[in-house]
Amino acid sequence: MSKKRGLSLEEKREKMLQIFYDSQDFFLLKELEKMGPKKGVISQSVKDVIQSLVDDDLVLKDKIGSSIYFWSLPSTAGNQLRNVSRKLESDLNASKKRYAELVEQCNDLKKGREESDEREEALSELKAVELKHKELKDELAQYADNDPAAFDAMKKATEVAYSAANRWTDNIFTLRQWCANNFPQAKEQLENLSGSSISYAATDVARVKTDDRRKQTECDVYMF
Repeated sequence: MSKKRGLSLEEKREKMLQIFYDSQDFFLLKELEKMGPKKGVISQSVKDVIQSLVDDDLVLKDKIGSSIYFWSLPSTAGNQLRNVSRKLESDLNASKKRYAELVEQCNDLKKGREESDEREEALSELKAVELKHKELKDELAQYADNDPAAFDAMKKATEVAYSAANRWTDNIFTLRQWCANNFPQAKEQLENLSGSSISYAATDVARVKTDDRRKQTECDVYMF
């Protein structure tokens, strides 16, 4: 013998609505949970079914004192259907109006765009110009490394790095000189920490070109 099929949500909604229609009375949730099984709706699902009916305005509820009462009349469903019908009719009229506006806009846009030899020639020229623009844009991208703006930014960054290198080189020499003056007995240890003796001689010369004057300035770069 096959197992009896349970009720669907819509069937449960209809069963619970029938309780209201038959009695035309007010109920507490706990009362509905007791009456639901008599209609084939298990008590555990009554709360969710009633809430779905409330959400759809098919069942009304109100709090009286500390209790919440639920009720529904046959006219409630009729009113709900009439409200839905009015809304759908309003949406349909709005859609028809919008459709008419779009058709009118489409017809207006077609004016002056009728198929002709002149239009075909103009479209061909436009396509050729767009293709040429793309080719020039691709060619320009190949010279991005020689962009004056990029070159200027790189030059400024190099000058900043060069200045920072000189500043830290001076700092290192100043710190070494201070240590040598204040801790003469540790001079040999300081030289050993660097791995070799620190030379005060200039080991390289960098030439820096300025943007405006184009003058060359020799700067000694001390390395250790």
